[in-house]
Amino acid sequence: MPPALREDETTVTTLDATSRTTTAVRPLHVAIVDEELPYPPTSGKRIRTLNLLLRLARRHRIAYFSHRNADPAEAERAAAYLKDNGIDAIVVDRAVPPKSGALFYARLAANLLSPLPYSATIHRSRALQKAVEAYDARNQVDLWQCEWTPYAQSLRKLPGARRLVVAHNVESLIWRRYFENEPNRIKRWYIGKQWRKFARFEKRVCAEATRVVAVTSQDARLLHEEFGARHVDVVDNGVDTGYFTPSDSPRDPHTILFLGSLDWRPNWDAVNLLLERVRPQVRALEPSARFVIVGRNPPESLVERVSRHRDVELFANVDDVRPYLASSAVLAVPLRIGGGSRLKILEALAAGLPVVSTRVGAEGLELQPGQDVSVVDDVEQMAAAIVECLRDPCTATTMAEHGRATVGRRYDWDTLALDLEQVWYRCASR
Repeated sequence: MPPALREDETTVTTLDATSRTTTAVRPLHVAIVDEELPYPPTSGKRIRTLNLLLRLARRHRIAYFSHRNADPAEAERAAAYLKDNGIDAIVVDRAVPPKSGALFYARLAANLLSPLPYSATIHRSRALQKAVEAYDARNQVDLWQCEWTPYAQSLRKLPGARRLVVAHNVESLIWRRYFENEPNRIKRWYIGKQWRKFARFEKRVCAEATRVVAVTSQDARLLHEEFGARHVDVVDNGVDTGYFTPSDSPRDPHTILFLGSLDWRPNWDAVNLLLERVRPQVRALEPSARFVIVGRNPPESLVERVSRHRDVELFANVDDVRPYLASSAVLAVPLRIGGGSRLKILEALAAGLPVVSTRVGAEGLELQPGQDVSVVDDVEQMAAAIVECLRDPCTATTMAEHGRATVGRRYDWDTLALDLEQVWYRCASR
């Protein structure tokens, strides 16, 4: 039940997304801890966090704690944007060290001596923890929300705090898939150690959390059954169905789109598979096919590689992905490593774009293979499914329209924000 009202408190009306009943409850004071401020919304994690919080900030008091974004100018714009939308940003002036250079590899080697996974050690910050503890001492916070499991460490010394951990992914599942797909024996050995460290770390985080939020029912079962989370809720990833809509402009019937953050290892692995395995097979069957890669922060090696192919284009750090969704014939999602669920699939379907995905790429989404999306068992089958979409655009478009209807019913951010709000009240209730 939601916390009881005191006489001096203003009421807000919330709508239970399941029962569709309204309840008068008090606004909550929620403090969130994260790696960086979630603006601009250039990654799946930022998109989810920002869309949910912008809606909930209309009814609740929200403070957002983070390290400084890697780009100081971006951090300043992000703080101003959040403030304009009713969210207080408390930024610790520490940027997370980059994942490149000699010092990066030295830190990886040093992590062999730590019981914690590398991501947990590199994101641990005494400055952030002190800011969190000082704020908790001065304010009556109803619940603390951790937006990524490594940041749960910052909440360990808050006496009596209600702690909500949002698991955008089950990190140890991703590391296990890295391990299973890594051919290099030395890298595989190191990745195996990270996988096992993350599994132990996630068990501890789940045990200490008041509640855990997963983004898929599969992740929720895993967190409960294997990691000991006592209270797990599911708040799906979503899409702004008013922002992503079908376009009246004609599609290029030969364009295959890849969309995703190119500084995230699962996407980097997927784009390599697209270029190395899928592209040659598609081009052998459809010589006019062209590939468009859209994503943030591509490594220089990818930029150089794309420049050698006339049939491949790369667009980095674009302000708006909708023109690419509108002009392409199909979205390819050749993922074999990953967790959670893919917002890019939801965005594509909301825009009416057909999707071909591996089973790993489409997991976690309540979409019907063959009705909403085309799903293949592995990357080796992707080329044939893509060519089928190119050669039969009417069938592909019909499937995408069915998927768009499913997305509209189930994955709109307005409904999902109500789901998270109910989790907040359950977590804050003592």
